Amino acid sequence: MILININYDTSASASLPSQASSSTIAEHISITSSHLDYQQQNFQNDGEYLPLQTRKYHTNDDSEAENEIGDEELSSINRGPYFELSAPKNITAIAGQSAYLNCRVRNLGNKTVSWLRHRDLMLLTVGKETYTPDQRFQSVHNPHTNDWSLKILYPQKKDSDIYECQISTIPPISFSVMLTVVEPTTFILGQPEMFIDTTSTINLTCIVQGLNEPPTYIQWTHNGYEINYDSARGGVSVITEKSEITTSYLLIQRAKPSDSGKYICSPSHANSAGILVHVLHSEHPAAIQGTDRIQIKVYLLCFTISFTWLHFLKGCWSAT
Repeated sequence: MILININYDTSASASLPSQASSSTIAEHISITSSHLDYQQQNFQNDGEYLPLQTRKYHTNDDSEAENEIGDEELSSINRGPYFELSAPKNITAIAGQSAYLNCRVRNLGNKTVSWLRHRDLMLLTVGKETYTPDQRFQSVHNPHTNDWSLKILYPQKKDSDIYECQISTIPPISFSVMLTVVEPTTFILGQPEMFIDTTSTINLTCIVQGLNEPPTYIQWTHNGYEINYDSARGGVSVITEKSEITTSYLLIQRAKPSDSGKYICSPSHANSAGILVHVLHSEHPAAIQGTDRIQIKVYLLCFTISFTWLHFLKGCWSAT
């Protein structure tokens, strides 16, 4: 005996004529070696549509099989295309760096996904094709996922706007994403080069401003490698103060010639800034940073030239 579970879906009650009898059942059953699939279209009993339920039928076979179609599964099948709400609705992009706006579409079927700009209702992409003359806007879709992304090359502040991911249903349905393009500024105080004496402390100050919110992190690197604050060398620390203007201080005590090189401050969601540090041997314990050392050398050179020239003139006067 086979036990068959049949679910009746009565969501389309208005589609049946009023004179339909209790025998009006449109159904489809496909049987395989391992299971029975039942799809119920409409069911009416004496003018009243039955609620979704499970009915049991018996056969002459002693085996048993069950097929259940739940509310959630039928709802997903019948609802047509829809958006997953897990995609982010607010995107912050850095000017000049590619921005990606994403929407996730379920049950797309034979419908088409388009991207529009809300400000002027400009149609940007249709399917995988760019529709606007501005070729900075591109459609990106992975056939193995439900994601349809709008890629914006070299975004500018004027690109900040609401963008709509739209499905070609009737009427169309859309998912809105707010894009904010920022132009943050990152710089290290002082000159592009720093000269410092051995055993002195290297003090680098990185300033980040122009972001809507403080950067999530600030990474310091030395000659392309991330600085390890817990290394055996010791004496290396960083202090970061976050606010509208974020400041990060890198301190390296007892500077060595091996500490020379390129230091780069890299905040999240902002451009990087760098400085070249030279650690020099000196008889003077105090550090000479920035262009001060160069200026002192220039002053000494000028003084030497002036002294030599005066000495030469004095000799000439004595000869006369």
